[in-house]
Amino acid sequence: MNNKVLTELLKDTGAILDGHFLLTSGRHSGRFLQCSRLLQYPDQTEAVCKLMAEPFVGKKIDTVIGPAMGGIILSYEVARQLGVRAVFTEQFEGQIVLRRGFSIDRDEKVLVVEDAVTTGGSVKKVLDILKKAKTHIAGISVIVDRSDLIPDFGVPMKALLKMEIESYAPEDCPLCKASVPLQRPKN
Repeated sequence: MNNKVLTELLKDTGAILDGHFLLTSGRHSGRFLQCSRLLQYPDQTEAVCKLMAEPFVGKKIDTVIGPAMGGIILSYEVARQLGVRAVFTEQFEGQIVLRRGFSIDRDEKVLVVEDAVTTGGSVKKVLDILKKAKTHIAGISVIVDRSDLIPDFGVPMKALLKMEIESYAPEDCPLCKASVPLQRPKN
């Protein structure tokens, strides 16, 4: 699957939205990425996760981990592709943690997965958990890297697609000036 095909798949599943959006950061954008819309289609999710797993085949991965929410489905399917265990982190009392009896052993080789990386905040929190457990972090696999600058995670990151999505301070937003209605896509 090349970049054009993956971009079309993201558009066809509604994961790429065009309009006028309020981002979590408070900035505005004419494009929004909602990968969870891709994940509602098991066949397409399987195909994308197979691509996410490919660079790590033969690397002796023991566990795949992803942050809740989007990383739950991705960790499961990438782990299935690799024939290994899947776990996920979640928020609990204001912290990102392993719960539900999940644990990571010191000797495990772990792959981190995420749907999209913008600032890398969620991935960094997962990496902090793995570093505290003193595991071997094999790398990071993401569907879309939409960061301006690739965050330095200290381990290799493989992205299926690099996507630049322009954003604006509200006072400089051309969409506001053109009276395009503002949407809050995470509601």
